[in-house]
Amino acid sequence: MNSQKAVIVTGAGGNLGSAVVRELANAGAKLVCMNRSSNELEALASDLPASTEFLSIAGTDLTDYASCAAAVSRAVKRFGGVSALVNTVGGFQMGPVGPEAPAQWETMMTANARTALTISAAVLPTMKAAGYGRIVHIAAAPGLKAGAKEAAYAASKAAVIRLTEAIAAECRDDRITANCILPGTIDTPENRAAMPDAKTEGWVSPQSIARLIAFLISPAAAVVTGAAIPATGRE
Repeated sequence: MNSQKAVIVTGAGGNLGSAVVRELANAGAKLVCMNRSSNELEALASDLPASTEFLSIAGTDLTDYASCAAAVSRAVKRFGGVSALVNTVGGFQMGPVGPEAPAQWETMMTANARTALTISAAVLPTMKAAGYGRIVHIAAAPGLKAGAKEAAYAASKAAVIRLTEAIAAECRDDRITANCILPGTIDTPENRAAMPDAKTEGWVSPQSIARLIAFLISPAAAVVTGAAIPATGRE
């Protein structure tokens, strides 16, 4: 990766976000960790190598452009620029197409699609100015084909995929790539609690997805852009 600039990780205190932060910190990346809660960021910071260059930004409204732009400005002021954005923020709800569906649609579109759009829009100017950038979003397989009770969630993840493709097409000549990942069921404490009878052998660890993300934001992945990459294999 372009080690002179910073990597922004949104949702840095979550299961996947913290795995990404640890993976990148071990590789010597300069990190801008964005999260709703400052407590999770403090715990994460204490768990990283002492040499890690680390900026915590808590409470940014990822649906608001001005709020996102202010966070990016802090990152640029601290590190001189932003080489990559890894956006792990999102939400999940299921429900049928019925009376509650319009409200659920709004919730999912905001949590998944609007956040991805807004933070991307905020970070792209500094990447374009540098002529280099990497953007990775987290989508989901239902974004390609929805199942029952997935209308709102699937539509929001489809929007993330289409957003990723559009950014890739718009920014190719700026040497900015945009890709998204379609994970299988991620092996987290929350998913194990929610699905106590599930067979977890084929679930995907946050660490394995973090390694994939580390590749996608590296110079070695320059030719990969506009992709929706399944992450469902066995380790």
